[in-house]
Amino acid sequence: EVVVSWRPSAEFAGNLYKGEGILPASPQKVWECIKPVAGGLRTKWDQNVKDFEVIEAINDTVSVCRTTTPSACMRIISPREFVDVVVMKQYEDGTMLSAATNVEHPLCPPQPNFVRGFNYPCGCFCIPVPGEPDRTELLTFFQTDLGGYLPQTVVDSFFPSSISGFYSNLTKAVKALKA
Repeated sequence: EVVVSWRPSAEFAGNLYKGEGILPASPQKVWECIKPVAGGLRTKWDQNVKDFEVIEAINDTVSVCRTTTPSACMRIISPREFVDVVVMKQYEDGTMLSAATNVEHPLCPPQPNFVRGFNYPCGCFCIPVPGEPDRTELLTFFQTDLGGYLPQTVVDSFFPSSISGFYSNLTKAVKALKA
């Protein structure tokens, strides 16, 4: 179960999308599946992440990363690449956060065969459900400019279903971790 809502972004001429759902796993298992690290699990289960690499590790919690995506919407949306500064944080209540925004980096110029997209401030919060150690509230925020010349109607129809798919595929991934 996921609820997806959106409103116009204050950052760019698109929308800020919010996903909210409860996942049947501990926050640690959910985090294991979504944490933005090289060699992580995200490329295995997230249909919108083809590759993820760390361009520069600034410290243990901050890095510059490049994410590539496959084509989508019956190839109407061609492969994209995103370069972001990413921060990870864990709070005293057990909440784990990954937040990102676009950045330019000299070691990562635009690559051929990809359209450069831009993530505006976005993130995922893995929040413990009090009294239920095997359940996690996952709050996600996406505000992505896919770049290129896509009609806004294509983007607007892609994101809600993509976010629902993200939660569905993540649920399968965390269940597979339990096995």
